[in-house]
Amino acid sequence: MAITGILVLLLIVANFIISYKGFTNDQFFDGYKFEVEKVLLYKDYKRLITGGFLHVGWMHLIFNMWSLYAFSGVVGAALDWYGFLLVYFASLVGGHLLSLFIHRHHGDYSAVGASGAICGVMFASVALFPGMSIGLFFISLPSWIYAILFVGFTIYGIRSKKNNVGYEAHLGGALIGMLLAIVMRPSAFLENYVVILIILVPSVLFIYLIVTRPETLLVDNLFFKTHEDMTIDHKYNIHRFDQQQEVDRILDKISKRGMGSLTKKERSTLEEYSKRGG
Repeated sequence: MAITGILVLLLIVANFIISYKGFTNDQFFDGYKFEVEKVLLYKDYKRLITGGFLHVGWMHLIFNMWSLYAFSGVVGAALDWYGFLLVYFASLVGGHLLSLFIHRHHGDYSAVGASGAICGVMFASVALFPGMSIGLFFISLPSWIYAILFVGFTIYGIRSKKNNVGYEAHLGGALIGMLLAIVMRPSAFLENYVVILIILVPSVLFIYLIVTRPETLLVDNLFFKTHEDMTIDHKYNIHRFDQQQEVDRILDKISKRGMGSLTKKERSTLEEYSKRGG
């Protein structure tokens, strides 16, 4: 428990320091935020994590850190410090991966915030202790009601899309956190399956609609209305970039092991590249 408390404190301090740096330095913010083009085209995978330590403003940061503090204790107590860390970072990355999939054709889509990781911690605690009370604006609510309200706030965020917050990552992180908690503590599902299914089923359905048919949602996703899919030129550039990386890898292999080390597929790739003139 003490170790989890220290880890939470370190995460909060890191979020404040890195977010403040982002508030005061646009170049730093742009260099570490989650952005589809930078991840898919330039393979800058660190953004899957660093984007979770940046925020768009003080209210965004403070709300996230308060939520982390409120829900981390029970997760650490039930899953130990390593379980807490697994839930936090797996939910952070998982939430961004869902955003990456949803916006894979929108190269300019970007987002920041620790909400994916915190949703994972929050929903893990709900799966473990749905009756736990949490204070919200001087009102004490069961944690499962708080979690549902948070999902509602997320849906509103997807609808309004007024800022650079990764709302799509919220549900992705939440599902990862809840599922990890169930995997690590299977008895939690048997004890709390009603609450878990009440939250899990609508969340999965909502994600399914976002991925497959966003136009059918009752919310108005401004991003999908104002952003076009990647152009043919952009897709071609991504293909060329990936092909060039593969050719560079093959040439490096030749320099180290010789032509005889190449597979049939690698030879074919190299021949095709040579015919096209690089």
